[in-house]
Formats: sequence, structure tokens, C-alpha cells
Amino acid sequence: MSEDSKEFESISPYTDEEAIEALGKVADHRMVPAISKYLFPDEDPDFLKNALKSIRSIDEFQLIVMSKAIRWAIDTTIHNFSYNGVSNLTGLDTKFLMMSNHRDIILDPALTQYVLYQNGLALSQIAVGSNLLSSKTVEYLLRSNRMIKVIRGISARELYLFSGMLSKYIRKTIVGGESSIWLAQRQGRTKNGVDTTEQGLLKMLDMSGSKSFTENFMELHIVPLSISYEYEPCDILKAREILISRTQKYVKGENEDLHSILVGITQKKGNVHLNIGEPLREEEVEDASFCDNKNDRYQAIRHAVDKRVIEGYKLWNTNYMGYDLANRSYKYADRYTPEELEAFTEYTEHQLDQAEPTLNREDLRDIFLRIYGNPVATKEGLKQDGL
Repeated sequence: MSEDSKEFESISPYTDEEAIEALGKVADHRMVPAISKYLFPDEDPDFLKNALKSIRSIDEFQLIVMSKAIRWAIDTTIHNFSYNGVSNLTGLDTKFLMMSNHRDIILDPALTQYVLYQNGLALSQIAVGSNLLSSKTVEYLLRSNRMIKVIRGISARELYLFSGMLSKYIRKTIVGGESSIWLAQRQGRTKNGVDTTEQGLLKMLDMSGSKSFTENFMELHIVPLSISYEYEPCDILKAREILISRTQKYVKGENEDLHSILVGITQKKGNVHLNIGEPLREEEVEDASFCDNKNDRYQAIRHAVDKRVIEGYKLWNTNYMGYDLANRSYKYADRYTPEELEAFTEYTEHQLDQAEPTLNREDLRDIFLRIYGNPVATKEGLKQDGL
């Protein structure tokens, strides 16, 4: 192993050799036969176990197992999956950093990989929080799937040192032409339906730059992505967390992240759309570089990313209904039918029934509806700001 590889060994995806060993261990997990029957009902019950033991590269794993699993999710939990903007990627002659809004733990990056694969583009590495590595089995699977481990829950000093290493790894990987990278625009999923880029993320990316502000950001080739779900994955779980967090520190239960992963994958999502935005332009970054201090520069970059994410977000009738119900208005009544409104109201009440009855139902309902309605308000804000 080279010195360069050793430096990033704790966070980089597995090599082919490491993946072969890890997937061989996963194959013997007691849950594999049941998962195989669930995901691959037309195959032999030992299909997944045999596939995992026979795989000889990460490419094989993604082709034989992951592509089928994603196809299963699309066929069984999504009414229609659409996307646009692929030319914004094929027009680049280099690797790139996809900066995406984040609504579902697994499906956001998985559907992005599916679009890359369908269009003959190389699959990317994926930055994922270490909090999701709740077990060795999960870690084996994710790091065999080109996952970059983003370490969470560490001290401020440790976070500073880790951010420097992560920044250096991302820049080396993209500028060196090794791989493109998928990165969420914020730490953790958007819970309230408002997609915004964390300024600290941009500071982290800049830490490893050795050139001018403009050159440091332009060589990463940042491409904003927007993924839009008609039915928000884990909607009631998100609403519940927001409500509880209003009065106390929210503490996740044991295996809660794993539960959110499974709910997100299996929950019916209606229509889903992925928009691939235009890469950040040099004049935008150059304009940001003229700001007096670095915080203002990062703010300018953040606004450029946010603008594309919000513009690319596709509003469904559930968004318009959520907005009108939350605001007790009929502002967007022309975007849905009375029958659709009745069905969405019933869906809302059914989801609220899943939460513990000790929670204030009126407050929970308001949060739930605003999760759906906030993207409408965000787009309104974009128009009002003249952006």
C-alpha cells in the first residue's frame, strides 16, 4: 500500500481485494436468504449468497447486485422515476463533485448512480456519515459500494483534523481523475423540506486548496443536484423528530438509522425526479472571490448552489396540497383536484397515527404538512428575491 493510500485508509472506499473479503463475510449473514427472496423473487433463494461469494470486484458487485436492488426499488416503490440534465455531466471532460439535496439516506445517491449507469458514465464515490455504520455488516456493504466514510460525533479538534483529511481526499480524487464524488449539501437529511447548503461544508472543501479561491473551487467542478419525491421518504419520522427536538435534545433509538434506511427504501414514494443542474460557472466563483472576507465568499458560493437546487426541485401536487393545508389557503387549488386533496388528507392522518399518541397531534400535523409545503415556499422566496 502506498503512503498516499495509507493516509486515507480509514475513510476511503474498499479496494477490490478488501471488498471481496468483506462481501464474503456478508454472504454468511443469517438475513441474506430472506433479503434475497425479497429483492430477487424470481431467482434461486441462494442467489444473493452465491453472488456475494463469487464477486471479484466492486464493479461486479454494483452490476450484479446493486443495480438489481435499485431497479427493484424503482419498480416496486416508485410510480415513475424521471431525470434530466445529463448533458451537464457528459459535457464535462473531467471528474466532478455532485452536491445534492438530501431527502433519503440511501436512495438519493443510489438513484444518482442509477442515472450515471444508464447513461454510460462511471459510477461515483459516495460520502456517507459514519453514524450509519451501525454494524460491521452495514460497513462491509457500504464501503464495498464506493463509500467515503464521513466521521461524525467527534470533538472540535478531531473534527478540524478530519475535515482537513476529507477535503484533501476529495480534491485528490477529483483533480487526479480517479472518481467523481456524490456529497450531500448538508450534514444529515433535510427534515423540514427546506434545502440549504451548509457553509461549513464549503469551508471544508476549501481547506485543501493551494491556489486562488476561484481555482480551488473551479477544479472541483461542482454540479448541484435536486431530487424530488412526491411522497417524502420517512415523512412521519422526520416530523416526529422535529417536534420532539423543540422541547428536548433528540436522542436516536438503537438501530434508528437502520430503521430509517429500510423505511426509506420500502415506503411508497409516488413519482420521483432527479434534476442535474448546471455546474458552477467560473464567473460566479470569481464574483464570490471579490467579497471582502471568506465568510462572505462562502455565502456567495452557497447561494449559487442553493439557487440551482431550488430551481431544479420539481413540485408535485403533494407539495401544493401541503402548502395550502398548512397555511389554510386555496392559493394553489388549481394544481390538484378535490379527490386528490381528500386522498392526501387521509394519507396525512394515517401517517400521523404511526407516531406515539402522547405527541401533540395538531403540532405534529402542522410540521408534517410543512415538510411537503416548504419547497413551494422556498421557490416563492426565490422569485421574490429576484434570483
